Amino acid sequence: MKRRDWLLGAAALSAGAAWARDELGAAEAASAPAAAPAWRLEDLDWADVSRQRPVPVRLYLPTARPAQGLPLVVFSHGIGGSRRGYSYLGQHLAAQGMAALHVQHVGSDRALWSGSVFSLVGRLQAAAQTAEARARALDVRFALDQLQRERPELVDPHRIAMAGHSYGANTSLLLAGAAIPGEAPLADPRIRAAVFISAPPLHGVPEPERALAAIRLPSLHITATDDVIRVPGYTSVAAERVALFEATGSAVKGLAVFEGGSHSVFTDRGGTGGPVANPRIKRATKELVADFVQGQFGGDAALRLGQWHQRHQGLLARWVPPTA
Repeated sequence: MKRRDWLLGAAALSAGAAWARDELGAAEAASAPAAAPAWRLEDLDWADVSRQRPVPVRLYLPTARPAQGLPLVVFSHGIGGSRRGYSYLGQHLAAQGMAALHVQHVGSDRALWSGSVFSLVGRLQAAAQTAEARARALDVRFALDQLQRERPELVDPHRIAMAGHSYGANTSLLLAGAAIPGEAPLADPRIRAAVFISAPPLHGVPEPERALAAIRLPSLHITATDDVIRVPGYTSVAAERVALFEATGSAVKGLAVFEGGSHSVFTDRGGTGGPVANPRIKRATKELVADFVQGQFGGDAALRLGQWHQRHQGLLARWVPPTA
């Protein structure tokens, strides 16, 4: 394995153009509520001049604004995604009184699906190199800086969480404190909790357990028993996500393993993992993320998560509550 692949993770080649395209429009329209929503969104086209790199974001906000700063969840998409994806999460978080900032990573976003199908694998591999993995983390740091510059009153700086799916989970690992030997650290001290959805193993990283042990933030890990990536050379199974959870150094960490599902069940794509299980897993996932974040930022974590488990235990193959 070449060093440039150290953050490829199986997810970097797993998604395929189908679910990436699905997340961009149809699911978003289908998930829009008929009644007046408890959330609103803003699309902001930022650019990091110092890196000459666009950083588009979508900001979900509650319709009713509280008097004080909001808790914030920053979200990083999987390879081939965009700021428009994972809308079910952003909408739910905003409806629960939080802000959700979905960052688009231009070096590994939906543009990868454009061009010849014969060079698709090469484009995906290029997007998964070390330079792009670092650039993704810097995208998030820039987006946080920009939000605080433009809207300093919007977010409570002491209640910021990081979340991501697939390649976005790798990005979240870096920002949460994963220490990669020989690489400059990218941990952001503003981030106080992290959610890793379908986090692939750190391919190519020497002593990956040591890298993961450096993560000390409260963390939540989410996967499914059929969360499998079948790509030659980058195969990744759900058991590896469980191993990653166990290696993470967080004193407070939780694990939810849904029965069945799929790797893309956590995207906006409908039907993957089964037409019945898909919406049920999405509902459980968005509620779990919201309850975990709110619990870490002053809510009654044990009560919230205990109630969540009672509602959704029939979907679970394994549940480890995030308690110290």
